[in-house]
Amino acid sequence: MTKTMRHGTILFLLACSIGAFSFHTASAQDVVPAPEARPSPMAVAQATLSDGTYIAVRYSSPRKRGRDIFGGLVPLDEVWRFGANEATEITVTQDVTFGGTRVPAGTYALFAIPSEDEWTLILNENLGQWGAFSYDMEADFARVTVPAEESGQIHEAFTVTLEVNDAETAATLSALWDQTRISVPIQAIN
Repeated sequence: MTKTMRHGTILFLLACSIGAFSFHTASAQDVVPAPEARPSPMAVAQATLSDGTYIAVRYSSPRKRGRDIFGGLVPLDEVWRFGANEATEITVTQDVTFGGTRVPAGTYALFAIPSEDEWTLILNENLGQWGAFSYDMEADFARVTVPAEESGQIHEAFTVTLEVNDAETAATLSALWDQTRISVPIQAIN
């Protein structure tokens, strides 16, 4: 080894020992910043029936924030994404009836057409939609009409619930927002 090579090796080792060459292993926190909080956070309502049927509704939960909701922010008699952001999706792991209509196991986009006295709930086969902007009626699998009721109190957050009946053979999907409540039965098929 020549004198110059030895000198270079000594300088390299000296530089490493005093930290001139520091190697840092990046962690996820260093590379990916935390996402910003969404004004309409994601939420999930879920239930399992006695026959093992699993039902899940994934939606974004907008807030009232002093706004007029139905007939204001959400126009009446027009297709609505049933929440905020991405279109709401419902998954059933076995065949069920949704408001009396037979629905095969699968995942569907869930839309609504709210009106003053009743809502039409729509199961649509086009998944991954943003809002209802590219809603296509041709992809509707089922439409069910349910009454709209006054809830008797103001619900700040759009909330979807799945409540299982006592026999655990059916669930009621309910949506509450502002002073409105709608419900649709989901029944296991035996």
